[in-house]
Amino acid sequence: MAEQIELLTEADTVRFGESLGRELSAGDLVLLSGPLGAGKTVLTRGIAAGLGVSGRVSSPTFVIARVHPAGERGVPLVHVDAYRLGGDLAQLDDLDLDTDLASSAVVVEWGEGSADRLSSDHLVVRLERRPDDVRVATLEPHGNWRPRT
Repeated sequence: MAEQIELLTEADTVRFGESLGRELSAGDLVLLSGPLGAGKTVLTRGIAAGLGVSGRVSSPTFVIARVHPAGERGVPLVHVDAYRLGGDLAQLDDLDLDTDLASSAVVVEWGEGSADRLSSDHLVVRLERRPDDVRVATLEPHGNWRPRT
């Protein structure tokens, strides 16, 4: 069942990401969907803070994937931007995300329809930017997804 959350400010998006990140464990897959400027990277910044990983979180558009080493919780974050892959599943396979998924929390921007095949148990977060600049996050769990903590 889908749940919707209004995110009135960028700080709200980060806080929501932090709460989600605190619940994630190695093996969790989160797919972020939404148009440019919807807040996918901002949400990932919050997820990283909740996981306690190190390293600056920025859009990995040109490097495709960034690995953020684990902090005190012991769970690294793999942050992927599948936008430039354009649905090229061979390039996605080359990233070996299924291997990363065993030991990391994996967040994939633009991953719906491609990275969802990494695990039948995953969470899709759809971000919509309304005309009043408020973001609405729709959470859609798939399979038996739930944070493993």
